[in-house]
Amino acid sequence: MADPARLIRHPSPNFGPRRDGAQPDMIVLHYTGMDSADSALERLCDPEAEVSAHYLICENGRIRQLVEEDMRAWHAGAGKWGDVSDVNSRSIGIELVNTGAHPFPEPQMATLGHLMRGIMARLHIRPERVIAHSDLAPMRKSDPGRRFDWRRLALEGLSIWPHPGAPAGDFLDAARRFGYPLAEGDTDDSAPILSAFRQRFRPWASGALDDTDRALMTDLAARFPVDRARHGA
Repeated sequence: MADPARLIRHPSPNFGPRRDGAQPDMIVLHYTGMDSADSALERLCDPEAEVSAHYLICENGRIRQLVEEDMRAWHAGAGKWGDVSDVNSRSIGIELVNTGAHPFPEPQMATLGHLMRGIMARLHIRPERVIAHSDLAPMRKSDPGRRFDWRRLALEGLSIWPHPGAPAGDFLDAARRFGYPLAEGDTDDSAPILSAFRQRFRPWASGALDDTDRALMTDLAARFPVDRARHGA
C-alpha cells in the first residue's frame, strides 16, 4: 500500500464494476499531459470528462487515490494488450503529473516505485504486465513518453528490459507475440508500433526500423510472450 502519510483519498465519480468478474493483473502507466496536479485532478473527477485512474501521483510525491482498486477506473480507453481488449477491467491505472516534455522528479518516481511494489505484491502482478498507455494504444497515445525512466523500474524489479544479442527476427511478428496490438488486414503497423517500442525501450533512437529494434523485440517476445499463462506457455 502507499505510504498513508502521503496518500489522500479524493474519490472520482468516474468508475464502475469490473466486467465479467475480471481481476486486475496489469498496471498501466500514464502522464497527465497537463500543467498542474490541480488541473489533472479536476479533469479526472469531472463526470462530463468520463476519465479517471486509480491513483494520481504529484511531482512532489503526494498520492491521490481516486478509485478503489477493486473497481474499474476509466483510464485506458480503446486499446488492447495481447488478448485483453477491455484493459480497464484488467488493470490498475496510475497517472503521473507531467506534461510529457520534462523529466519525472525523484520524489514522484520514488513514490511510484513504493506504490507499485505494494500493488504488485497484493494483486500478484508480474513485471511484464506493467505497460505504458502507448503500448496498448500505439495508434493514438504516447504516454508516459520518452522522458519516463522504464529502465529504473526494470532495475527495481517492477518492469522488464530487453537483453541485447538476440537474432534480428520479424519485428511485427515479435511485437504481436510480446503483446502489441496489430491492425487487421494488410495495414502496415510498423511506424506506430516502432514509436511505442522506442519510447519505452530506446528513447534515444531515431530513424528507420533497424536490426537493433528487431533483435530487442525478438528478445522480449521470447522471454515474455503475452498471455503465456492462458496459453499454457
